[in-house]
Amino acid sequence: MTLTSGDLSTRAITTADIEGTGRRRRHRGRRPVITGLLLGILCVVMLSPFIWMTLSVTKPTNVAFANPPVLWDYQPTVQAFVDLWQTTYFADYLVNTVVVAVVSTVVALIIGIPAAYALSRFPSYVSAILLVLALIFRALPRFAVVLPMYDISRALGIYDTTVALAIALVAINQPFTIWLLRNFFAEIPRELDEAAMIDGCTRIGMLRRVMIPLMGPGILTAGIFVFLFAFQEYLTALVLTDSSSKTVPVFIATQLGQTLPMLQQAGAASMLLTIPVIVIAFIAQKYLVAGLSDGAVKG
Repeated sequence: MTLTSGDLSTRAITTADIEGTGRRRRHRGRRPVITGLLLGILCVVMLSPFIWMTLSVTKPTNVAFANPPVLWDYQPTVQAFVDLWQTTYFADYLVNTVVVAVVSTVVALIIGIPAAYALSRFPSYVSAILLVLALIFRALPRFAVVLPMYDISRALGIYDTTVALAIALVAINQPFTIWLLRNFFAEIPRELDEAAMIDGCTRIGMLRRVMIPLMGPGILTAGIFVFLFAFQEYLTALVLTDSSSKTVPVFIATQLGQTLPMLQQAGAASMLLTIPVIVIAFIAQKYLVAGLSDGAVKG
């Protein structure tokens, strides 16, 4: 059988295509490995302060601040955590932090859910103005908001109380809550409202029986973010508390610049403040990702 020039060119092109396809497949096979290595290096760099703090807290005091630093050749200890609980009021500060975070989150959701529903279902110039004002309030420098709150709490006699701090955090985080929940409500078809009202539901009944169950991921997302904001808030707690209602972030700041054992206690308190945040992030990551992606579709 005699091969023509056309057959030879076709065979050459086919061979070249196969070789090119093989090279592209090899390149595609390397991409996940390279991406994984880069992400691993980035995670190590970002976690390096936390890793260093963990090592410093679990060392004896004379080893933790040695120069040059001792990385691995030491006997781990939890004395810094024991001293933190026994020699300070850390337990009281932790209770204050959790109470303020929980109360401010619940109140923010109670106010934010009906407000976000109204703003999403009744668009008007007033709604647009309210949303813009909420965004401006959220963007203001924190001192511009906290200092008037300090004067108000002094005048009302509620300075240095968890009530004052919780109210302040509700006011600060409410714009974020309303904006996020409004985007979730905008994703729910209006026909559900009409169908529920045809069946005899009032606006409040329809919101409670239809909208809130459908808004589960959105409410959970907003609640987690508001809780984390309040749980880690420093500046507002610093201005509005003194001693009886002090929170963990303020306590950590007061330990810095003191003796070396107190500095280790600050590191231990930082770890105890960080671990719940990490746990919440791991447990609720699918809700946070799904909630943010769903809530960001419409503005």
